[in-house]
Amino acid sequence: MKNVTKLLLGTIMIAAAACSGNGSKGGADTDSSKSVMSNSTDAAIDSNKKELASKDSTELKDDAKFMVNAANGGMLEVTLGKLAQQKASSPQVKEFGMMMVNDHSKANAELKTLAGTKVITLPAILSNDKQKDVDDMAKLSGAEFDKKYTEYMVKDHKEDIEEFKKEAQDGKDAEIKAFAAKHVPILQHHLEAAEKAQAAVKK
Repeated sequence: MKNVTKLLLGTIMIAAAACSGNGSKGGADTDSSKSVMSNSTDAAIDSNKKELASKDSTELKDDAKFMVNAANGGMLEVTLGKLAQQKASSPQVKEFGMMMVNDHSKANAELKTLAGTKVITLPAILSNDKQKDVDDMAKLSGAEFDKKYTEYMVKDHKEDIEEFKKEAQDGKDAEIKAFAAKHVPILQHHLEAAEKAQAAVKK
């Protein structure tokens, strides 16, 4: 039943740009400021296990897993947000979709830069289960899309908030913890907007 997604061949090495965010250091060593974009979520997690083990940094494996899942979720939000602008009939849902594209595109770029400073591998494409969700949503339109999309966004953001709160509290890497903590209130704002949009399309 799983949707089969063709994986990109090989991996793409991307030099992370100097981050202008809170407390980030622009003079990072070139070799240590590269992130690897992997084919899939599972491949990224596996790559991180090997990389961290080789550096005696296995205590960061949960932080790396968080970043991989956050990247996967961020790509999903952007993809579904674009779909909402095409498929939704409610102006409020279209506006919410635009906010998802804008906010999560920024967060994804920030995450990629942070991953580069940690030499952590992020997925380049959605995991199979997330891609299936996109494919299923793409089959809908109008009021039916509005209902399913807002319902999905409420559920998804509740889960994201819990994951980001957990990382902010229990993470080992200070910068990754700070990233998670910074985005908790943003995700909470998204949840509130999703709930309002959901209530609007139920009327």
